[in-house]
Amino acid sequence: MTGPGLALPRVVVAAPGSGHGKTMLATGIMAALRARGDVVSPHKVGPDYIDPGYHALAAGRPGRNLDPYLQGEHLVAPLLAHAALTPEPATIAVIEGVMGLFDGLIGSAGFSSTAHVARLVQAPVVLVVDCTATARSVGAVVHGFSRFDEAVRVAGVVLNNVASARHEQEARDGVAATGVPVLGCVPRRPDVVVPSRHLGLVPAAERRPEADDAVGALSELVQAHVDLDALRGLAASAPRLDAAPWSAAAAVGEPVPGRPRVAVAAGRAFTFGYAETTELLEAAGADVVAFDPLRDPVLPPGTAGLVIGGGFPEVHAHALSHNASLRDSVTALVRRGGVVAAECAGLLYLGRALQGEPMCGVLPFTAALGPRLTLGYRAAVATVDTLLTRAGERVTGHEFHRTVIEPLPLAPAAEHLDAGAPWAWTAHDGTTVREGFATDRLHASYLHVHWAGHPRLARRFVEAAAASAGEAAA
Repeated sequence: MTGPGLALPRVVVAAPGSGHGKTMLATGIMAALRARGDVVSPHKVGPDYIDPGYHALAAGRPGRNLDPYLQGEHLVAPLLAHAALTPEPATIAVIEGVMGLFDGLIGSAGFSSTAHVARLVQAPVVLVVDCTATARSVGAVVHGFSRFDEAVRVAGVVLNNVASARHEQEARDGVAATGVPVLGCVPRRPDVVVPSRHLGLVPAAERRPEADDAVGALSELVQAHVDLDALRGLAASAPRLDAAPWSAAAAVGEPVPGRPRVAVAAGRAFTFGYAETTELLEAAGADVVAFDPLRDPVLPPGTAGLVIGGGFPEVHAHALSHNASLRDSVTALVRRGGVVAAECAGLLYLGRALQGEPMCGVLPFTAALGPRLTLGYRAAVATVDTLLTRAGERVTGHEFHRTVIEPLPLAPAAEHLDAGAPWAWTAHDGTTVREGFATDRLHASYLHVHWAGHPRLARRFVEAAAASAGEAAA
């Protein structure tokens, strides 16, 4: 192809709804294409952190999210282009959808849905359909999905959980009338299953080497039962991606002087993070170092700033608590004026206790698993000036947790934390929710924010870390 833009074969793997097997098949497609020599750029629609972990194993490079709500519509194609060129140019991008193809922000006519992203990046869609308890009726499903939105091109179908040759033929016959080609028929394989728990799949980082084996099995399954040549042909039919690649450097401006060291939590307990967060911190001038709160005895030497993202600290509460020297190191950083940004799991780690296990004790609450899942997009307004925000600023974010916190009275030494909740938003019932803890040196909240959509947060954090480092050196 000729013309402006990036020549990037790309395909969206979607489904009529959750539970059809799109994550397993998308992961298997990524791994199978890589096994055949492709350089795969892996992506997930929506805010999900867990599926990209499996995508990263399959593709051998970070799994990245595409989310019009969190990032802004205007950034979806540029972020795809950036990812496809980082760390080396990809030969194909595979984008796994979320929920059903047309399911997005409630009440928004499908904003931030898989279909929305497919339109923004002009990618053909391969629909994964679970054939359990159905056969010829699959054709009606494909017919409806392929015609529901003329701007979304459902260009192929993969039939999943096919029980027998007769079952396969009946399903194929049903789809044939739609004119949408069947790219593969995958048999039922109950032995190739990724286990789940209260927030979805168990993260890949917690299941090594079992996760590697599962991805290998999915690759073999796809290679045996999906026409990868046909799928790649569909991906190649996408037009050139007419978008300049996103740049972290352009987003944050000139690097902050001083190169402050920023420690970013990683390991089995803190697996939720976006690759762009580190890129933004580095572009803003930070020296970013990863550490594992389960294993490392202290924070990296010279740490001036600490970023603790999401994950499953409730599952690892005992081990996190047992690493008392690292908890003491975090507390000491806060007391000497270091800067801390914590989201969800990070919030819980900074509290007094989690599931009855002592945590860092920086924030006045205890936390435990609750009876229900809290999940959804949030349009939040900053209520006060903090480390990351200025009063009145708006951000888009996402909540995803099953824990609840129980506030405790502020100790005299912690009265500086009584600055008011940093975020407020309107709940579905019209009530106002106020959430989080924040000062000019600390920002901790359940709210996950994609910093690519709000790069000023990264710059402010690095500026504050540089100032803290300067104070420590004086």
